[in-house]
Amino acid sequence: MATIQLSNNLGLAPPKAKPSIQPIDPPPPAAENPQANPQPASPSSLQTEFAFELPTGYLDATGQVHRQGVMRLARTIDEVEPMSDPRVQANPAYATVIILARVILALGALPDISPMVIEGLFAGDLNYLQNFYRKINGLVE
Repeated sequence: MATIQLSNNLGLAPPKAKPSIQPIDPPPPAAENPQANPQPASPSSLQTEFAFELPTGYLDATGQVHRQGVMRLARTIDEVEPMSDPRVQANPAYATVIILARVILALGALPDISPMVIEGLFAGDLNYLQNFYRKINGLVE
């Protein structure tokens, strides 16, 4: 049985399978969606959100499996702020849980992504998300 060893930098183990990065479809033009804020179309616009699909999926308390989600790029504060959390000070590996809870915007039909949701992931899905995080944030060499 493989063991995943956590650290506080999301650079945990080499990926077993490379996560695929799926860009999120851009919103329809303002003409089709009058409530959208008009933004000039630019080929140099920065993509900050990425779709993913968990290999196994998060199993919630009702038995529903949630596999598809969206992760945003991390900002410096996403990695710095958790370091003052008492759970991280007691166990530095817990930073991974807090950071992922901050940068995952959606997972299936879940209304909120909290550290408790990340704690409930299967080990393979946690490993997938760590590798996905590293890839979209340019932390893979």
